[in-house]
Amino acid sequence: MKMNNIKEKEKEFDAVFFFRKVKKQIAKEFEGKSFEQKKALIKKLLSGERKLKPLH
Repeated sequence: MKMNNIKEKEKEFDAVFFFRKVKKQIAKEFEGKSFEQKKALIKKLLSGERKLKPLH
């Protein structure tokens, strides 16, 4: 038995959309970089030394 009384509401935060944007932004940063450069960039991102641009 299916209940039809559940109302759909607009999401306040769409995690899939958010992480797709983050992934695309990181891919741009990685473009044309060597493995060692990518590794250094990841370390900086994880330590907070470098941040990604704000997502809109």
